[in-house]
Amino acid sequence: MHIPDGFLNAATAATMGGLSAASLGLALFEAKRRLEPKRVPMLGLSAAFVFAAQMLNFPVAGGTSGHLIGGTLTAVLLGPSAAVVVISAVLIVQCFLFADGGVTALGANIFNMAVIGGVVGWLIYRGIRMLLPRKPDDLFATLLAAMVAAWCSTVLASVFCAAQLAASGTVAWKLALLAMAGVHMLIGVGEGLITAAALAAVAATRPELLANQKFSIKNQKSLAPLLAYGLIISLALAMFVSPFASSWPDGLDRTAEDLNFAGAAVTQPMVPAPAADYELGASILPGAWATGVAGAVGTVVVFVLAWFTARALTGKKPAVDAGAAA
Repeated sequence: MHIPDGFLNAATAATMGGLSAASLGLALFEAKRRLEPKRVPMLGLSAAFVFAAQMLNFPVAGGTSGHLIGGTLTAVLLGPSAAVVVISAVLIVQCFLFADGGVTALGANIFNMAVIGGVVGWLIYRGIRMLLPRKPDDLFATLLAAMVAAWCSTVLASVFCAAQLAASGTVAWKLALLAMAGVHMLIGVGEGLITAAALAAVAATRPELLANQKFSIKNQKSLAPLLAYGLIISLALAMFVSPFASSWPDGLDRTAEDLNFAGAAVTQPMVPAPAADYELGASILPGAWATGVAGAVGTVVVFVLAWFTARALTGKKPAVDAGAAA
């Protein structure tokens, strides 16, 4: 759902840029107030995982693919303000390092995927969770709420994307809404399943990291093994699995092709990207493996960016010897 340069007019791009800047500023302020130093490493790991997972396009239907957004997943683990910071870090690296999403459309992309995915997804999750059984160890209710919220946030993000396209005069509102919402209802199923699976894995290995869901905290364990294994898994996904991801166009690209506005995209990055189209080392590596190397580099970059952003916010050296959360 990464909007490229050329799809939005100047007024829409500026408006979304302003809204996203304000949202990100508020998220940074809230993260500074609420983020515990013990949770700082988790922002880096979450960013690395989301970046790697977004490279793994999965087929849905009709020659269309989708990929994880990750906003709701991150919000359930770390809270909505941290989710906005994490997903924004991913989108900024994708934009400026890989030309994935336009520079002028960065504000719209942050709003759609970080703000809607993280904040609105979290609000939906909390609302559903309050309506479901409140047993502190009811993992099923937590996973169900997260899965539904992830689906809803994906569809809502597509609706906002359609509205931005329509406001820019790129395509008629009704056509954009039907096409974008329709395909993202399918993509949202994948988003929900991946979100639930990732949270289930966390609950099985480190349930104390879901402490804000009132899981029992009996022992505080070192975060170091989780960070090591999580980063290894993220790097493996980016380097060895992403070359085999679906090559079908994603929901936005398919909509642009079907509604005949794909040609509006600016083909050359407005700001030169060092590894445009994830082809780092393409001159010496086969195309698929060049993508894997680029993915590994991007995974490390977003890990470091999110970690040090969170560290700067807390003003303290992040501890990795405990995993408890408030």
